[in-house]
Amino acid sequence: MIGIYFYDNQVFDIVNNLKPSARNELEITDVNNEYIRRGEMTADKITGWWGDAGENLDFYLKACNMVSQTKANKELPAKAG
Repeated sequence: MIGIYFYDNQVFDIVNNLKPSARNELEITDVNNEYIRRGEMTADKITGWWGDAGENLDFYLKACNMVSQTKANKELPAKAG
């Protein structure tokens, strides 16, 4: 799933128990699947622009510039309730 992931402290235990994939890497999908298996995965749809800062240096620079231009890094108001 494309998106931004936020995890609780359980993520460290999950990652410590992962086995490397066929690419010999720990996969974020395996982390997400473990939260789904536990029934603890939630998701929210956010609006606005999207930039994949991990794609390459050009995309990283574009994402940084968008954050700066849109003030996307400003503190969000706390949710009521």
